[in-house]
Amino acid sequence: MRILIVEDDHATATHIAAGLHRSDTHIDNVADGYQGLSMASQGQYDLLVVDRMLPRMDGLTMVRELRSAGCEMPVLMVSALGEVDARVEGLEAGADDYLAKPFAMIELRARLAALSRRPRMSETPTRLRVADLELDLISREVHRAGRSIELQPREFRLLEYLMSHSGRVVTRAMLLEHVWEFHFDPQTSVIETHISRLRSKIDRGFDGELLHTVRSVGYCLRAAQ
Repeated sequence: MRILIVEDDHATATHIAAGLHRSDTHIDNVADGYQGLSMASQGQYDLLVVDRMLPRMDGLTMVRELRSAGCEMPVLMVSALGEVDARVEGLEAGADDYLAKPFAMIELRARLAALSRRPRMSETPTRLRVADLELDLISREVHRAGRSIELQPREFRLLEYLMSHSGRVVTRAMLLEHVWEFHFDPQTSVIETHISRLRSKIDRGFDGELLHTVRSVGYCLRAAQ
């Protein structure tokens, strides 16, 4: 693991580095925001520990610049400013967590461990694909075989859930809970109606049926066999 500490107080930086030192950990330390931005922008670090009050470029500005450039490395901001407003500012600037000084090393390690377990945004899929059917979670667009498909919001949520579970059978109860947020069966034909509408949009006029009904069990979205 590679960790970059951006801290201008030498004693604090040394204390943090000593507390995080392990045989499988490489730690670098720089003392101002410009250097921190330059080194972090190279994308070679797994975690960043950034002091809020830094010379040349403060920690808030540094983190904002990183996020604007698309850098998704987890950032723990540390600062003597521990008031609620200060913490909110740090988080809104793009920090993933905020720790007020003075802090216990055991808490710093625990917070960094928690951050290292989080999936990065780039690891979270933004596009789902089954055969020639594509769903873009960012633009909220759906295409099959290059043709645009217009869906209503509930139809989009239904398709997203089916595509997220492609190749597996999803039951009526699963759809009610995760698409309609019902924790009971309202005894209506709402699912059947939406499935019928969705099937007409994603299957009709295309080669191969993708949306299948599994009798007495549920539904399955899979590539035509």
